[in-house]
Amino acid sequence: MNKLNFFRQSLFSALILVSASQAIAQVKPFSFDHLPEVKETKFKKDTIRITSFGAINDGVTLNTKSINDAIAACNKKGGGVVVIPAGLWLTGPVVLLSNVNLHLQKNAILQFTKDFSQYQLVKGDWEGIPQMRNQSPVSADHAENIAITGFGIIDGNGDAWRMVKKDKLTESQWNKLVASGGTVIAEKKMWYPSEQSAKGSLLKNAGAIAPEKTPEFYASVKDFLRPNLVVLNSCKRVLLEGVTFQNSPAWNLHPLICEDLIVRNVYAKNPWYAANGDGIDIESCKNVLVEGSTFDVGDDGICIKSGRDAEGRKRGLPTKNVIIRNSTVYHAHGGVVIGSEMSGGANNIFIYDCSFIGTDIGLRFKTTRGRGGVVEAIYAKDIVMKDIVGEAILFDMYYAAVDPIALKGEKRDAPRVVKYPVTEETPIFRDFHISNVVCDGAGKAIFIRGLPELNISDIYLDNMTIQAKSGIEIQEAKNVQQNNVKVILSSDKK
Repeated sequence: MNKLNFFRQSLFSALILVSASQAIAQVKPFSFDHLPEVKETKFKKDTIRITSFGAINDGVTLNTKSINDAIAACNKKGGGVVVIPAGLWLTGPVVLLSNVNLHLQKNAILQFTKDFSQYQLVKGDWEGIPQMRNQSPVSADHAENIAITGFGIIDGNGDAWRMVKKDKLTESQWNKLVASGGTVIAEKKMWYPSEQSAKGSLLKNAGAIAPEKTPEFYASVKDFLRPNLVVLNSCKRVLLEGVTFQNSPAWNLHPLICEDLIVRNVYAKNPWYAANGDGIDIESCKNVLVEGSTFDVGDDGICIKSGRDAEGRKRGLPTKNVIIRNSTVYHAHGGVVIGSEMSGGANNIFIYDCSFIGTDIGLRFKTTRGRGGVVEAIYAKDIVMKDIVGEAILFDMYYAAVDPIALKGEKRDAPRVVKYPVTEETPIFRDFHISNVVCDGAGKAIFIRGLPELNISDIYLDNMTIQAKSGIEIQEAKNVQQNNVKVILSSDKK
């Protein structure tokens, strides 16, 4: 960048900050010296193989009973390791029990059936609200000291469950999909795998639990109520290590109200067009470590949540004491994300030594009116980004439940700015510390958009070099401090 253009860009950024009542000052120091402690799992060495309970490796035999019987036997004898040997093992839902480590050996594939009758309708949680869902392929409820480890693959057969947007496929891919069966709703430009699935999509909150809804009603839209691949509810001391989790019907990994969770060296993988195909959604959990892991998915990569709207505030359990480090996110709507269902709050989140490559947005913090909740004490440093489609760093309190990048031909209008009274439904974003960021290519460097009635506040940005098509935009924010923040516009690159 020549000196004149550098001056113009520096002045442009400064003018934006001043017009939004910002300050450019020395960044408030913070430290990663005292990170949260996360308790480890520990298992007996006793080993049980699923073949001892009749499991057959032929890709045809349904091994649901054999696998669950092995887990139950291991639990009954005080715990240990349940081994899934190399091979293709077809199964229905698997339920983990306390003190059991489900271990997949190298070249083991745990393949979940596309026979939906194997998945019972159960009370669950969807996007922060209690709902009826199909039983998750892998689940645990109020278990302690559990693990899924090894070198194999857990495949959720998600293509059998998911709807697909026409605009996300090429013409030939779309024609092939339609020819395979299912139902198309033309006005929505959407393909559904069954008529039941399409019917459910036309109803508002089809899975919501309500006294007037009968078992017959839920059965009539069962195909639409897609499960998350792995749901761990109210569990303590959990380890997910080494395994590939892929092709999920909805979210990939969903720890809910868990304590002492370690996610290490896992690979979460979904097609880029996978609707709701998040990598991991850490919801209302405390004491969490995510490290050495890779995410390449259809929605948000690593996401922090804590319930939605009134239900989330009623639960009142923030996600807190979280470490995310040494991990990589490829395709995803966001690399590390907080929200939008964050009504219980989030705090004490530490993100460092992470890379985002080809991600829609790098660091993404999103919410909207109605959520309530407080997000604060968020720390991120030593972040590397490359080829970010949208914003390298984004704060947005007008989240509208749409993909972050508009599809070709899609028109979006900016939200109308209206000041509302501050209530318990007003979300609060404050106290963010982001430093040592290098980004080689982004649509926009930094975007901050708060609410007029309650601004985003106390954002500290330090030591950044961001190459982007456009610079910094700030609306309805206060006390945004910058130190050594450099934005190099694409037009200025030699």
